Amino acid sequence: MFTQPDEHQDIRDAVRELCAQFPDEYFRRVDAEHAYPEAFVDALMGAGWLAAMIPEAYGGSGLGLTAASVIMEEINRSGGNSGACHGQMYNMGTLLRNGSDAQKARYLPGIAAGTLRIQSMAVTEPTTGTDTTKIRTTAVKKGDRYVVNGQKVWISRVQHSDLMILLARTTPLAEVKKKSEGMSIFIVDLRDAIGHGLTVRPIPNLVNHETNELFFDNLEIPAENLIGEEGLGFRYILDGLNAERTLIAAECIGDGYWFIERAVKYANERIVFDRPIGRNQGVQFPITDAYIEIEAANLMRFRACELFDAGKPCGAQANMAKYLAAKASWEAANVCMQTHGGFGFANEYDIERKFRETRLYQVAPISTNLILSFVAEHVLGMPRSY
Repeated sequence: MFTQPDEHQDIRDAVRELCAQFPDEYFRRVDAEHAYPEAFVDALMGAGWLAAMIPEAYGGSGLGLTAASVIMEEINRSGGNSGACHGQMYNMGTLLRNGSDAQKARYLPGIAAGTLRIQSMAVTEPTTGTDTTKIRTTAVKKGDRYVVNGQKVWISRVQHSDLMILLARTTPLAEVKKKSEGMSIFIVDLRDAIGHGLTVRPIPNLVNHETNELFFDNLEIPAENLIGEEGLGFRYILDGLNAERTLIAAECIGDGYWFIERAVKYANERIVFDRPIGRNQGVQFPITDAYIEIEAANLMRFRACELFDAGKPCGAQANMAKYLAAKASWEAANVCMQTHGGFGFANEYDIERKFRETRLYQVAPISTNLILSFVAEHVLGMPRSY
């Protein structure tokens, strides 16, 4: 509905066909049980969709960010929640871009095949939030191992992942010339780490989004699990943020179309005062306004993808795509809820579930205010505000 076939229609059709095997009732039940959509994620991995951006040499599809974003969009547009699995799509990028040949040969084929899940990245800490350079988790090298101590928070999908990307300080902040230096990234094998220096504490939250607080107590990591050079971890993490934000934008686009489709259908069918409520401009105009905003955000999403796939700078476009799409999807959610009135609050309509899910992206993985600060400083040339 609403959009014409495009150059990615084969991907769209195939993903929709898979998603049709997991109707609203499936996700409604998973949400009610605060469970993880294991069968759905297994199906995506088995079909190779989450290995889209892994090169063919390692068993992936070798597709670009544009195609990957279409996959994420269609999952949400079909009523699912990509938040359960999107980490598998972009976390491996840190390894792909910065890992050694030995590391890539060891991990990427399993990630592509779906036998290894790398759905988690541990960066955020309770006392630092988005001020990443102030992280306190440390990794001290002792012989052929690094010993990790510290704490992380809001780390998602740890309980449904085999591997995790960890950012930790290897040089104290007071000893570096630039505050962005002295941090390193590691591959953590969660199968070995949990219960042996790593404690995972789930955080109950508004959406069915498996997320946790992590406690590191002398966790030992083999030195060979260091990705790239010691001290350059912050730079490596930044490399992957543009892909992450663009994929999140695509998910919001998918949510937005889902909300609009539901709102239009209900507005055309719901009869009040002997006429469909969709005949009223007070109902038509908010839905139409939300649709226009989604279409505009969609253009920025594809612009960010185009630049990323061409290997060109795309930080501004990726941030703006995420900002516009998150805002548009939230407005569409509100419109859909308002159109349905009281029925929008009923679980059986699935609107309240998707309403909660799309609200997250005003906050994560980066807040709207920080995107505004980024654009103000790096695009408009205004003084740094923080």
